[in-house]
Amino acid sequence: MRITRIESFVTRTVGLVRLTVDSGHTGWGQIATYEAADLVAQTLHRQVAPVVLGRDPVDRDRLGEAVIEANLKFPGSYICRALAAIDTATWDLQGKLEGKPVCELLGGSADPVPVYGSSMRRDITPEDEAERMARLREEQGFRAFKLRVGTPAGHNRDAWPGRTAALIPAVRQALGDEVTIHADANSCYTPDRAFEVGKLLEDHGYGHFEEPCPYWKMDWTQRVTAKLAIPVAGGEQDNWIPVWERMIRDHVVDIVQPDICYVGGVTRARQVARMAAEYGMLCVPHSANHSLVTVFTLHLWNALPNHGPFLEFSIEGQESFRAMFTPELKAIDGKVAIPAQGPGWGVTIDEEWLKKAEYGLSEAG
Repeated sequence: MRITRIESFVTRTVGLVRLTVDSGHTGWGQIATYEAADLVAQTLHRQVAPVVLGRDPVDRDRLGEAVIEANLKFPGSYICRALAAIDTATWDLQGKLEGKPVCELLGGSADPVPVYGSSMRRDITPEDEAERMARLREEQGFRAFKLRVGTPAGHNRDAWPGRTAALIPAVRQALGDEVTIHADANSCYTPDRAFEVGKLLEDHGYGHFEEPCPYWKMDWTQRVTAKLAIPVAGGEQDNWIPVWERMIRDHVVDIVQPDICYVGGVTRARQVARMAAEYGMLCVPHSANHSLVTVFTLHLWNALPNHGPFLEFSIEGQESFRAMFTPELKAIDGKVAIPAQGPGWGVTIDEEWLKKAEYGLSEAG
């Protein structure tokens, strides 16, 4: 079996990829979401497709290594995001060939996954965020949430003065002591400020403190991890396996958070999880939107021996991502069902969405 055709369907914010093998069977994968998905598609066709075409799609370790080695002058995010589209498509392909959902291929069950409701907003007042989360707890049964503190790469800046200090106690008071609450700083703080915010989180019984310092300053994060009692989580941005090796070996964080579409696919995310398991660390993959990345992560979750108690699940609308496929992902009683009624990823790609996307094609010569 050999890969003969790679098609991309992209917008600026997301891209789907259809992989075809010589038998005519196909599988769907996805480029990471948000800005520059269209540029990743160019990388896919120019720098990744020439390496992948003609190869065995289920020899994933060698396929991934070949892509990384062929692009040794271009290590990093764009290559790994393009590789993720190929890798995730190979899992869908294999599932369809064997008539199995991917979760079964990975050795996991199809049981619904407990999720935490993940806020993406920093433009919301503490009072409104607390009210929103309390309402969603009642409506959808969430037993855990995550809120946003500071600002992304914010140099200790808050969204407005005093927001974080007011938000942390307000949400705890609204949700009570039985609900787990996490906080995400998105690389905001220097270590001294991270200590202060982390202590406030500890005082209010929060779950984990995500990406407190700029993620590329691992020494800063390591200092925060060593000093705080609250678990520190991180790694969503990281794609280079040697970086992961250092993060895990040196205990830079307590909880690793590979993103399937950032790190290079299910195969590499599972590699990170296994490394973490060897060191007794939890793995809670990053899945911050309702595109296929959450589908991929749901299928992987039950196969991870070291997953945390809750998977991330956005509480934002994200209609543009929801329009890409069916069935729609929904939280019911605090859990999300794995789309496992059909083989592969168990979803149907929307034809109308494909028609509106920019098309690209690479074929074997």
